[in-house]
Amino acid sequence: MFARTKSRTVHFDEPFRVPDIDQVVPPGDYEIDEDEELIEGISWLAYRRVATFIKLPATIENKFQMRLIAIDPEELERLITADRRKHETSSPPKP
Repeated sequence: MFARTKSRTVHFDEPFRVPDIDQVVPPGDYEIDEDEELIEGISWLAYRRVATFIKLPATIENKFQMRLIAIDPEELERLITADRRKHETSSPPKP
């Protein structure tokens, strides 16, 4: 089975909480990795996502260990959307 990993960077303007870890994550840029595998038996190339991870950088709080945390893709999108909404409502209007 063929697999691939797609990477992207997301920016959070506000602190947020990732499910299953007991800490608030500070705002900033975070790398997201999405593992996908080839769907076989069809006449075109198609992939399905099998795992999504967010990379949390090494900090004093986590004893300088980078962490790769599995996250539900829908939960990740919910966190991104919530951050965007907070930032849009807290930003002053532009003249």
